Amino acid sequence: MRLLVVEDDRDINRQVVAALEEAGYVADKAFDGEEGGYLGENEPYDAIILDMGLPKADGVTVLQNWRRAGVKTPVIILTARDRWSDKVDGFDAGADDYVTKPFHMEELMARVRAILRRAAGHASSQISCGPVTLDTRSGRVFVDGAPIKLTSHEYRLLSYLMHHTGRVVSRAELTEHLYDQDFDRDSNTIEVFVGRLRKKLAVDLIQTVRGLGYLIDPNQPPGRG
Repeated sequence: MRLLVVEDDRDINRQVVAALEEAGYVADKAFDGEEGGYLGENEPYDAIILDMGLPKADGVTVLQNWRRAGVKTPVIILTARDRWSDKVDGFDAGADDYVTKPFHMEELMARVRAILRRAAGHASSQISCGPVTLDTRSGRVFVDGAPIKLTSHEYRLLSYLMHHTGRVVSRAELTEHLYDQDFDRDSNTIEVFVGRLRKKLAVDLIQTVRGLGYLIDPNQPPGRG
């Protein structure tokens, strides 16, 4: 999953990005409303953490512009403003959740997990398909209850596919959501990671749809390979 952190306090921005990356996400960062607004409108993020008090353009204005432009990316407002009226303004502008500073990083990470689950239509922190279970809280993967050791890239790939079960995901989409904006992207590497995942999982989970991409079908429980 790829996220954007728009926060002008560089220490907070760095801490949030570090926590996201430690949790297995890819994170881009912006330090003002102008840059953040541009990235949020033009890059395919899975969620955005947006500060309200930004230079160049405040968070509410940035969020309103996104929603007017048709950007449906889930947004968590992050702000020191704790008045109920400020919260109402944020939600009315199109926010999906609200975290008030100072905050515990564990709470913010839990809200990130929840907003990503809701956006993908999942109710639990554990996403299962056949014998494979992805625990988004612990960042672990299990096959028939046994833990499977994955690299960060392999985990992000499996996580994205399992969050989007039931639809074909192209290699280009995977590349856009698994790497940050500064990464030298090559969609051919996706095929390599899919091959490694299949070997480690040892189940017929990830289907190749020729010419289109990859599919995990929740209606056809896979068995052991």
